[in-house]
Amino acid sequence: MKKGILLACALFWGMMAGAVTVRPADTGEALVNPDMGLVFYHMAGRMWAYGANTPHGDTLDWFPGTSTVYFRFLWSEIEPTEGDYRWDMVDSVAQNWIAKGKKIAFRVICCNQTTNACPDYVREAGAKGIWFNYKAHVEKGKSFPARWEPVYDDPVFLAKYEKFLRAFADRYDGDPNVAFVDVGSIGMYGEGHTGDTSKLSKAETDRLVRLHLQLHRRVLPNTLLIISDDVAGSGGQEPEAPLMKFARELGVGYRDDSIFCMGPEPRPTYNVEGSWAHSHWARNFAPETPVVIENGHWTMCEQRGRWVTERLLPCIEKHQASYLSIHAFPEPFYQATKDVWAQINRRLGYRFQLREATYPEQVKAGEPVTVRSTWVNAGVSWLHADARLTWSLMDDAGAVQWSVTDPSFSFRRLDPTLDGVEKPVTRESRCRFGRTVPVLEPDPVVTAARAAGMDPGTSYAMLKPGVYTLCVSVGSKQGTPEIALPLAHGRNRRYPVGRIEVRP
Repeated sequence: MKKGILLACALFWGMMAGAVTVRPADTGEALVNPDMGLVFYHMAGRMWAYGANTPHGDTLDWFPGTSTVYFRFLWSEIEPTEGDYRWDMVDSVAQNWIAKGKKIAFRVICCNQTTNACPDYVREAGAKGIWFNYKAHVEKGKSFPARWEPVYDDPVFLAKYEKFLRAFADRYDGDPNVAFVDVGSIGMYGEGHTGDTSKLSKAETDRLVRLHLQLHRRVLPNTLLIISDDVAGSGGQEPEAPLMKFARELGVGYRDDSIFCMGPEPRPTYNVEGSWAHSHWARNFAPETPVVIENGHWTMCEQRGRWVTERLLPCIEKHQASYLSIHAFPEPFYQATKDVWAQINRRLGYRFQLREATYPEQVKAGEPVTVRSTWVNAGVSWLHADARLTWSLMDDAGAVQWSVTDPSFSFRRLDPTLDGVEKPVTRESRCRFGRTVPVLEPDPVVTAARAAGMDPGTSYAMLKPGVYTLCVSVGSKQGTPEIALPLAHGRNRRYPVGRIEVRP
């Protein structure tokens, strides 16, 4: 008991003796962080859209908040003949993004209206399916040839698709450069639409989607999987569709596809906000997995200016979205909408603001002190991975001289700010900066050192006395910074808070 009282007094002394309090301002900048950000649709079911006019080396650094490049491939493009995989089409674009610390994401679809998405070899091997003419094209007088849709539980189809999926998993499952993979193997565009094709009932679609969810989870156990809301139907207001609950129980995340592909008036089944039907589904997923918002093909949406300026931010708020699509040729899209992105990037995903920090102006090497900090998550969603708080002492050259990670505080605990209600969290981190150890004698190494003119003295200070910059960072348990913060003058995601003098 006495030892505990003395330690508490020492910590209190560390806070009160020459304590300094700072209140850093949010820089307002867009942050590129794990599990959040803008997603550029480099390939969106068409090889040329929307990366055709974007050189492979252009990773959209000029479009603030862009964190991920997305490949929505037809299966027939990735594996045109059995066992012949065209991963080079991915790598040629992806490597430039990965080199910048950005991520890649995928959907591989098996049914499409413009080109057969299922490889011919699957049908030729005996897989069952149907030929169809896409209704929207027929009504517009277009003459695309009939396309083929597989029977999604046909044994031949499933065997061939699982073989492909295992080859995909061999490259990408558990890869830290992969943000997410959509489960997109059923229906038009991989979104579960069969109304213009095989006309499956809702119950049958539900059964098949469950089958494919289980297949993907079995083959890709270490990957964030995402499912479209459309597989459970585009309308309906039930609090949680059974299929969505099934996906959540498998640890699968959620996306809302083509959320603004509508006419000027809201559909009757949409919420009063006039832009979305399933935000309540999204909020069921948001605490555990990222929510993805796909706004739809911007150039094809009516009132496209209005939905960016008036509806997009409320949509992000309602869905607690972590990701948002750049579903257009990026340069004209940005030029037409650039005034809204600063506000969107301050809310999309998570955003950890250091509101206040109190630290001792002077410390004695090795003695316990407390650094108190207050944090707010100013974004709409949670951080879905573990991330720890680290306080580091840096020298004037930018080298880390000491690093202390708070072992029991995770930023995953910080609730988002919703409806203007902030939930600040204050943490008192116990720190000991430096350690001085005696040089023991007699020791042959000490004797040899002295003989070589390198006398270690009678003690060794692992942190030399002097004045250092106190920096804050958020990242791994080992103190490696991983999360960008909206703080000024950061270096390698370590941000200066103030100066501390270390005394011997």
